[in-house]
Amino acid sequence: MRPNLNLIKATLTGALGGLLFGFDTVVISGAIDAIVRLYHLSPGNQGFTVSIGLVGTVIGALGAGVIGQKFGSRETLRATAILYVISALGCGLATGWVSFLIFRFIGGLGIGASSVLGPVYIAELAPAKWRGRLVATFQFNVVFGILLAYTSNYLIRTLNLGATEWRWQVGIAALPAVGFLILLFGIPRSPRWSASRNQIEDALAVLKMMGEPEPEAELADIRAALEQEHATAHEPVFRWKYRLPLFLAISIGAFNQLAGINAILYYLNDIFAAAGFSQLSGDAKGIAIGATNLLFTMVGMSVIDRVGRKTLLLVGAAGTASCLAGVSWLFATHSHPGALVWLLVTYIAFFALSQGAVIWVYIGEVFPNHVRSKGQGLGSASHWFMNAAIAQTFPVMVHSMSASTPFTFFAIMTAVQFLTVLFIYPETKGQTLEALQRQLVRD
Repeated sequence: MRPNLNLIKATLTGALGGLLFGFDTVVISGAIDAIVRLYHLSPGNQGFTVSIGLVGTVIGALGAGVIGQKFGSRETLRATAILYVISALGCGLATGWVSFLIFRFIGGLGIGASSVLGPVYIAELAPAKWRGRLVATFQFNVVFGILLAYTSNYLIRTLNLGATEWRWQVGIAALPAVGFLILLFGIPRSPRWSASRNQIEDALAVLKMMGEPEPEAELADIRAALEQEHATAHEPVFRWKYRLPLFLAISIGAFNQLAGINAILYYLNDIFAAAGFSQLSGDAKGIAIGATNLLFTMVGMSVIDRVGRKTLLLVGAAGTASCLAGVSWLFATHSHPGALVWLLVTYIAFFALSQGAVIWVYIGEVFPNHVRSKGQGLGSASHWFMNAAIAQTFPVMVHSMSASTPFTFFAIMTAVQFLTVLFIYPETKGQTLEALQRQLVRD
């Protein structure tokens, strides 16, 4: 049985926040050089300009769980869409460096919240058989947004808009943000949220609408889990019995960034410039990297429920560590600059196949129902906190040490990730959320 039209529509809409997330993630790569020149920024302030949006994502991710549980994922996602619109327009029309920072921070709030609530919303709608692939559509939209941003940067660059070029690059994100907001008014509430508010008929109707094979049985399982939740109504997520889910969510979020993915995406033009490529050439190569990211995310999504999450993470960690070590050697020896493109393309392929397809699925699976939003927020916050720290320090590290140094660090961290996944991470494929709760919560 395949997902029906209602489930596909709700999934794609919930995941559209990922497209804006991906677009915002790398659009700064095309604009940052112009902003550095315009406002005479030091390497430290360049890093701060990139990372200030990520500070917003940490706050947005931490706050999204509580707000999502109170108002529902759908309603909170509408608020994130509004934040996206404000941020895109504000950055494009910024009157100075400080105002640009403020609007970038606002956009970060929306990104952080949607990175939590988009996957949660989809996970709570999807039947167990399809949950991995459907939740992975969020990541698909993230990488599709990355490809769109690189393509947008390249096309705008060819228009020769002069001093306003960077404003168009960051401001054009308002268009998909408005579309996201409109589509959010055409999808249902999560059945788990409705059941938690004792809106049983609404919950059952949505389960049927989504094509759940046994809606009454699934609703009974949801209500049983909710009864357990009511017994611990305000239970914090930081409890000893949740030690394994907490470790899994926080570590996978951190490892995702310690692999260097967003630092590479943010500073891609600078990386290619260090190897002797022009800015326009860097934008064109960014499109190739974005396309590879999209293609291999699709491959990862297609096999995630058959191969499993753990196997994909192990394959990806081995591949990315090898590629990162190659990039480090290339910069350390100042040789074979043409190999840089191929190393980065291969790196992106391994990353997209593994962590790219798995992270949001995995974080959304490992927590019990009643603390899932909070747990998702912690995992996402770990991801964004590490992202902010790396984005802030990457240009400083390159300027004060060498271009090879951060890539050596990333290679070591992905090797550590391989060992951690191999010996600690459990497999979660093919199990209901309630079954995983019984398996992973340890008194």
